[in-house]
Parts: sequence; structure tokens; C-alpha cells
Amino acid sequence: MAVRKTEGRCLRREHFIYSTQEEPHAARKNAILEKHPEIKALMGPEPLTKWVVFATIALQVRMAVATREWSWPAYIAAVYIVGATANHSLFLAIHEFSHNLGSRSMIANKLLAVAANLPIGIPYCISFKPYHMQHHRYQGEEDMDTDIPTALEGWCITKTSLGYTDHALRKAAFVFFQIIAYAFRPMLVKPGLIACDRWLLCNWTAQLLFDLTMARVFGPGVLLYFFMSTFLAGSIHPTAGHFFAEHYVVDGRTETYSYYGPLNYLSYNVGYHNEHHDFPNIPWTGLPKVRRLAPEFYESLPQCTSWPGAIIRYIFDDSVSPFSRVKRATMGQSAAARDHGARRSA
Repeated sequence: MAVRKTEGRCLRREHFIYSTQEEPHAARKNAILEKHPEIKALMGPEPLTKWVVFATIALQVRMAVATREWSWPAYIAAVYIVGATANHSLFLAIHEFSHNLGSRSMIANKLLAVAANLPIGIPYCISFKPYHMQHHRYQGEEDMDTDIPTALEGWCITKTSLGYTDHALRKAAFVFFQIIAYAFRPMLVKPGLIACDRWLLCNWTAQLLFDLTMARVFGPGVLLYFFMSTFLAGSIHPTAGHFFAEHYVVDGRTETYSYYGPLNYLSYNVGYHNEHHDFPNIPWTGLPKVRRLAPEFYESLPQCTSWPGAIIRYIFDDSVSPFSRVKRATMGQSAAARDHGARRSA
């Protein structure tokens, strides 16, 4: 069995959910376009994105400078409320640029991603794209989709836990440090996917110059603001709930969930996740329109009603674990050929 009973509570999953079916988004996209061809008009870049990004960068620079002499309680509150929220927004702006949805020019999208990366403090935007494209093309496919927790993560968090309390504490620790898993898991699972090219060099050079300039002009304290904002943005923060809300199975075998709440205003509508996976070439401003134009395809799907609630459920529901993800065997062409195509598109 894939699950076992623990301390008389609920069933704990200790194996991934394996599917023999292809991921659901391509088929639904075709069905929607056949019935609603007008959705094609929503495809293409959103010029507004870059202006929101520039404003967010300016906000973060201003906050980093202004908070240098604040008391620790006020400083931590500012980092958590403003800094982490802003940097999580920049994470998702980079996500938009990875889909070439900020400009019609691929070069402009990469430059905008490099700019959005600056207040994050650590260069990652160029290496993010090939892994994210893999996630879309091969959702759930073993050894291809690095968004799925590894078996080692499942073993450390769930299989070796000593009971409900221990399991919850381990999951809480993972949530607190999850940004580390998201940073290193792709490189450990598929290290050869990143091309050491001029764009990677550009990302690292721009980031190092920005960090050194800020530290030299305003003091090293500004870098602490950026780094803490980034860490908390991927930790126990309301916007980070989307990491658990998007693909963790909590309802039958559904593998993608949408969230339609107010936190979408701070996160480029990434909560419209079924819509995004169905139409990854539609920008954030168009995703609510997709749902309005084709409600019959989305209203009946299971939804996430709260991102903070998704974090709480992940920690305290013993049946939810790193294994609560759908996996499928790699299909179609060889992994080598698929990786080559993913690198070319990046």
C-alpha cells in the first residue's frame, strides 16, 4: 500500500502517486481552444510587467537603505511584510519572463529577468528557465520534472519519522528552509541542464556588481535586507503557500490546483495555475480572462482556497507529505533528445 495509518489519525502516504495517463493540460488546452478560439487573442507579452518590476526594484532598494538603523523588531517586521512580499513578487516576475511574456524579444525578456533578480541578491534567473520549461513540458515525469521532491526528501521527512509529532516538525522545518531545496534540487537531479553561456555570465556579473555597489555605497547592511527578504519569501510566508497549493495532491488524484484569492494581486496571478499550465503563453493579466471565457472547464476543478492554509495543511495533515505528488514514467522521445530541445528553447 502507498499509505499507512499512524497513531490512529489518518493515512500517511509513503510512496508517490503514479499515473499512467499523460499530464492533463495539453488535452484541456485543445478542448478549450476548439470551443473558445477567442482565447488566442490573449496570447503574447504584457508590457505592464516591466513597469511593475521596476517599481518593485525601487521599493526594495529604498527599503534596504531606509531600514539600516531600525530596531530589530521593526526591521524584522519590515523584512517579512515588505521585503519578503516584494522579493516573492520578483520571483514570479522572473517566472513571467521565463515564458517570454514581458516582451516580444527573447533578449529583452532575459535582460528584464536579470534586472528583476537584483534585489534577490543571489543570481538564479537564467538557470531557472530551463528547469521551469522542463516542469511544463514534462509535468510529473520521473527524472524530468525537478519540481517534484526527491525520494531522499521523502525518506528524510516522512519514511523515517517516528510519529505524527515528529512528522509535523520535520515538515515544518522543510517549509522554513524550503527555498534551499528549490535552489539545489534541480542542480542535483539534472546538473547538465544549465548551459554555461554568456547569459549565465551576464546574470552573475550583473548580480555581483549590484551587490558590491550597494554594499560599498550604503554599507553591507543593505545586503542583509536583500538576503533575508529572499529567505523569508521562500519560507513560512503567505505568498510561499503557492509552492504547496499548486501541485500537492490533496483531493483524489488531481495534480494541479488553482487559487483565486487576493494574494494573486501580489504574485502575478500565479494562483491561476490550471489556467497557466493550460496556456503558458498567456501573461498574468490574461489568466483571469481565460477562466471567465471558459468557466465550464475550470469551475468544477478542485481549488485551493487559501495559500497560508495550504502551508498549515502540509505541516499538520499527516496524510500530506513530499510523496503527495503525481509521477509518471518518462514518455515519448529519449531524455537526451528532450533535454536538447529544452536547452534550445531557453
